[in-house]
Amino acid sequence: MSGQTRGIVFALIAFAIYAGHDTIVKLLGTGYAPFQIVFFTVLFSFPLSSLMLIRDPLPGTLRPVHPWWMALRTVAMVVATAACFYAFSVLPLADTYAILFATPILITLLAIPILGERIRLHRGLAIVLGLAGVVIVLQPGQSPLTLGHGAALLAAVCGALVACIVRKIGREERSVVMLLYPWIASLAVMGASLPFVYSPMEGTALALNATLALLAFVALLLMIEAYKHADAAVVAPMQYSQMLWAILYGWLLFDEWPGPATFAGIALIIASGLYIVFREARGGTSEHTPVLRTRSRPVVAGSPQVSTAERLL
Repeated sequence: MSGQTRGIVFALIAFAIYAGHDTIVKLLGTGYAPFQIVFFTVLFSFPLSSLMLIRDPLPGTLRPVHPWWMALRTVAMVVATAACFYAFSVLPLADTYAILFATPILITLLAIPILGERIRLHRGLAIVLGLAGVVIVLQPGQSPLTLGHGAALLAAVCGALVACIVRKIGREERSVVMLLYPWIASLAVMGASLPFVYSPMEGTALALNATLALLAFVALLLMIEAYKHADAAVVAPMQYSQMLWAILYGWLLFDEWPGPATFAGIALIIASGLYIVFREARGGTSEHTPVLRTRSRPVVAGSPQVSTAERLL
């Protein structure tokens, strides 16, 4: 098996695990508030995250080099995590993924003010195509838009913001700092909400929360291996395989099946995202190439992105 093929296999397995992770979030969301699920998931991720924290070889303090950018990134990660978990809890899996798949498009847009990128004709047309796909999935005027749809959009926007900030300051900030601040903030914010949303959790539910932390960690390790063996432009598109799992799990577990409009919107969003990824991989279109390695799935506070974790493991 060639290196590129091995990388693709690692990525496909990782995204299958991520899809299972998100399905468990939806299962837990039927009985517990998203803030409570996030709190225990982040709490259970502490031992695994600590293994990465203690491996950081770089000397220095925990004071960020760019405090304002770090503060904005931390807020965006906390909001994205809560919004993402809520969306998975209340929307069909395929609909949630369809909206979240617009993140590379949003990264390209946010890269203009944050990274100083310039959008030329081809990428501009890809953005318009992707946004049209989002509109088709949402079907405004045809079906009621819910808080879940708004949460998915908010998660996508905040996730894109996080990715752009990582590309802006990631080389100057310690990986420990990049991981620690969102983790602490998530515990604090979600913990403060528990008195208002807490529902006693059975042992099975707690075990599922622990499983979420473990699945995210294992998938992260697989993604690191994928990027070691294959080009980013080959690995990144594998995220769209999650849609197949979403349709399968939605059908088997939740009696969900996307309508024709959802399928059409998904096709446009994926086509747009693939075009942006492959065009940036050719070089010369983006100094920072923000889509490829800073963003491969919905962001979860307390779980580092691949580019951050690679420096710790």
